Amino acid sequence: MEPHAPGSASLLLWIKGKLFTWNILKTIALGQMLSLCICGTAITSQYLAERYKVNTPMLQSFINYCLLFLIYTVMLAFQSGSDNLLYILKKKWWKCILLGLADVEANYLIVRAYQNTTLTSVQSLLDCFGIPVLMALSWFILYAGYRVIHLIAVAGCLLGVGTMVGADILAGREDNTGNNVLIGDILVLLGASLYAVSNVCEEYIVKKLSRKEVLGMVGLFGTIISGIQLLIVEYKDIASIHWDWKIALLFVAFAFCMFCLYSFMPLVIKVTSATSVNLGILTADLYSLFFGLFLFGYTFSGLYILSFTVIMVGFILYCSTPTRTAEPAESSVPPVTSTGIDNLGLKLEENLQETHSAVL
Repeated sequence: MEPHAPGSASLLLWIKGKLFTWNILKTIALGQMLSLCICGTAITSQYLAERYKVNTPMLQSFINYCLLFLIYTVMLAFQSGSDNLLYILKKKWWKCILLGLADVEANYLIVRAYQNTTLTSVQSLLDCFGIPVLMALSWFILYAGYRVIHLIAVAGCLLGVGTMVGADILAGREDNTGNNVLIGDILVLLGASLYAVSNVCEEYIVKKLSRKEVLGMVGLFGTIISGIQLLIVEYKDIASIHWDWKIALLFVAFAFCMFCLYSFMPLVIKVTSATSVNLGILTADLYSLFFGLFLFGYTFSGLYILSFTVIMVGFILYCSTPTRTAEPAESSVPPVTSTGIDNLGLKLEENLQETHSAVL
């Protein structure tokens, strides 16, 4: 009988070539970089709330929007032609307002949800409802065509989220029962929907137009909307803060992490997709937990490692295959500016391989 080693070696080579390409590894690295940014915002916010009794999420968001305004909106003001700030406002002012409103209110609703429902409810509903809504909007607006492997991968990621929620319950992190669980859960569903709308709009703009336009418009209208809301909702909380250098440093750290998140996310979305990004950042809660072991005395559970592994396997599986898109038949290599392209680097790689095979 012939040995089976060559077949096994071929299988391993196929898996390596399919799942561990440079583009997938780059996507994983970028996704985890975003997760660490989200982890930084979560840790600094929790530290402010627990150690200094400072709970001002709108002020923290306002600082971030101001930074985006000072950098990206000002950049647009000095551009010429269709990239000029006044031209964009004249042609698309209402779309820009909707984008800024969706982004600001999504952040606000999720923060308010934490005050009314449990931590695990927010985690599970935000991921398990938000990602399917995002996929549906991507299919409807961006013409993303999902394959069976994508659905399996997403199901695997959500299974990892379920494992993480179960670990939270077993570890005793279900401390906050909230004032009104039903209202809190409704706020999470609304916030998740707005996040999905914001992410799809962002993907459309960065792939069809430019990253500066997204960040400039979010900075402009985010500053205006969050500033108004700040004066209405949080002015008493801000006035009661006893400022010192530690609190100021935590605000600076939060603003830095949030600014990096907003600045890099359009870059990652452009070479992958909004869905890929949202699957990749599912690990942010786990990073927050690992830091919380030292900062807040969290209890560790082996289920967290299992959850991280399951999420990463699902994420890699999703990135291994590009989605089908509604592209013109005559185009063998999609342009960077076309919409509906998921995992663009993988798509280019796949097309080049098919072209090479045809020549042979």
